[in-house]
Amino acid sequence: MRHYKETMDRILRGEVESGFVKGASALVLHRGKELYFNAFGMADAERGIPMERDTIIRLYSMSKPVTAAATMILAERGEIDLWDPVSRFLPCFAGQKVWDDGKGEIPADREPCIFDLLNMTSGIPYPDASTEPGRRMERVVQEFVARRERGERVDTGEYMRGIASVPLCYQPGGPWMYGFSADVLGGVIEAVSGRSFGRFLREELFDPLDMPDTGFFVPERKQNRFARHYEPTVEGGLIPHAGSHLGEYYGEDVAFESGGAGLVSTLDDYSHFASMMVNGGVYQGKRILGRKTVKFMAQNRLRDGQYQTFDGSRGYGYGCLMRVLMDQGAAATNGTPGEFGWDGWTGNYVTMSPEDGLVILYFIQRCGAGFTPAARKVRMATYGALDDESGT
Repeated sequence: MRHYKETMDRILRGEVESGFVKGASALVLHRGKELYFNAFGMADAERGIPMERDTIIRLYSMSKPVTAAATMILAERGEIDLWDPVSRFLPCFAGQKVWDDGKGEIPADREPCIFDLLNMTSGIPYPDASTEPGRRMERVVQEFVARRERGERVDTGEYMRGIASVPLCYQPGGPWMYGFSADVLGGVIEAVSGRSFGRFLREELFDPLDMPDTGFFVPERKQNRFARHYEPTVEGGLIPHAGSHLGEYYGEDVAFESGGAGLVSTLDDYSHFASMMVNGGVYQGKRILGRKTVKFMAQNRLRDGQYQTFDGSRGYGYGCLMRVLMDQGAAATNGTPGEFGWDGWTGNYVTMSPEDGLVILYFIQRCGAGFTPAARKVRMATYGALDDESGT
């Protein structure tokens, strides 16, 4: 594997040396064994803290697969049905309207259900200046962030009411739309379980999976391991980012626990979650999810008409808040069909392949990076190395 490790080092080091990121790290597990780990650059350049294995990063949308798993725990226990309307648990979502550019707000054909939320076909938008619902959602989120910055407590329940006040962009079950669906699932989980979303995740996932550094806030004693996230400047540099565009906040007094973007984690912590998924719901002998449940989660759920707005990677489908590889040619990848995962706004990335027993984690913290060419290279190099048993 010497050439593979050299290749991986070159990819990660190159991202740092080019100035694209301040720091980069990756961890690859193959059938439970570590195939690769390394870290380059700085987690916090201003404080002189290097990127390390135990660096805590903002997951942003890599929070979503965790939220999907939490939802399926409740489904397995019979506490929810995936066809249940969201309003059964969150009454504020009853009677939602749909925005029509010609007619304004019109009645929905039906209420959004939990299955819609899992597949981002609920019609619930993110803040987005290109649509009227998106503009309204932007105003809702900006108000909540401003109130939190004034010291007010704006909790998950209040976010649910704010999200529900905005008309849907599409009829429920219509085209794919990336939005607050995962956050609404967090609200559903709170309502059904009678626990805060963070407590539910801690008791049902993070403690059983040995994920002590994963959660919705970073305690003071761990702040020296918390990476900064950086935004690019027009001159091509990077400066620390101080905004909160989706309401995310990582202080110990956090009130809104965002199922779509709010978690922090480390390479090892997230690898435990990913290993559980790859191993059919089992982690170190502990059953977290049923094998058939994980298989259900790792399948495309988009129909032909729903792809028109899907902006995920080419060659992939989508289901349970994750991409699923369907067509190697369209994706231009040597990845195994059926691999699944997601990425985050700051460029962090996970792929899980049950057939190969493979987990690939790549961590950076550059605002707006999303799915980067470097992540594609990391994936390509890793799959290319799986059959190399020569040791060279």
